[in-house]
Amino acid sequence: MFDVVTFGSATRDIFVRSKELKIILSPEFVTGKGLAVEAGGKIYVEDLIFTTGGGGSNCAATFAKQRLKTAFAGLVGNDQGGLDIFQELNDLGVDCSLLRTTSQAPTPYSVILSLPNLPAGPGGKVKGGERSILVYEGASHLLSESDLSWGEIKKTRWFYISGLSGESANVFAPLVKFAADNKIKIALNPGKDQLTKQRGVLIKILNSVDILFVNQEEASLITGFNFKHEEAIFKRFDELVPGLAVMSKGPQGVTVGDGKKIYRAGIPESGYVDRTGSGDAFGSGFTSAIIRGETIAEAIQLGTANATSTIQQIGAKNGLLKKGDWGEWEKVQVEITEL
Repeated sequence: MFDVVTFGSATRDIFVRSKELKIILSPEFVTGKGLAVEAGGKIYVEDLIFTTGGGGSNCAATFAKQRLKTAFAGLVGNDQGGLDIFQELNDLGVDCSLLRTTSQAPTPYSVILSLPNLPAGPGGKVKGGERSILVYEGASHLLSESDLSWGEIKKTRWFYISGLSGESANVFAPLVKFAADNKIKIALNPGKDQLTKQRGVLIKILNSVDILFVNQEEASLITGFNFKHEEAIFKRFDELVPGLAVMSKGPQGVTVGDGKKIYRAGIPESGYVDRTGSGDAFGSGFTSAIIRGETIAEAIQLGTANATSTIQQIGAKNGLLKKGDWGEWEKVQVEITEL
């Protein structure tokens, strides 16, 4: 029996860092600025780093490092990228017997373009430069019900479901129903398709979810309340989710509701090199503690420590904490109030 099986994407990530990338201000971009290269020019690169990523793969890595019996159920291409993902997960101690390959599409790739780190600020804290990500969705998004070994995934205590997009979004509802029917607990970090195209489905199945992970904007989208109105948001989550609702707030930390109390914590003043995978690191760290029967406050502390550690290095899996390791920062203080 597995402690946890993760579902979601697995990607080959390529980090390209160059000081010749330029930031330009333009209303044509949603953020008001873009990361640009000279048209027809040649760009010289300071760093070229190959890693692996993807929500399902990243979370499986944390669970394995936390010494939980972990499997990853996903789809990769029948190519070198897929083999690289398999080898890395296997080396980390993740059971890959549920990982499938396909010849219909190559393994997904992400190319992360970024400026080098900014000079260290007060306290020697490093701050990563601006970045943009080019995404090729590939094989992971072709996952179908026939790719899942239903008899094998039945033998688990928890499912951790990351974003399922493209054709794989069709697996979302059956997967949640299967877990509910078989008394498997669910931790869910919904992706864009679940929050937009499948929003109605998502709302209906939240009553089967034990831990829901969302950011502020996603919390607003689900509940209909502005993210600044936390009390209203968590009262609504109390109606929708029988378990825990976890809302990440970027630099402001996290708020968690269990239907009776609200838990709030900030983040360490650590600086960062690369934020890729920090959300996966928090969610899987938090869930690891809950699986082991630890308190919500301890889960927040482990999730925060795991996320803080991984953003000190390039790559979503580099820096993930092993069981018993809390990194170099003090545990965050958790404030608890009645809902």
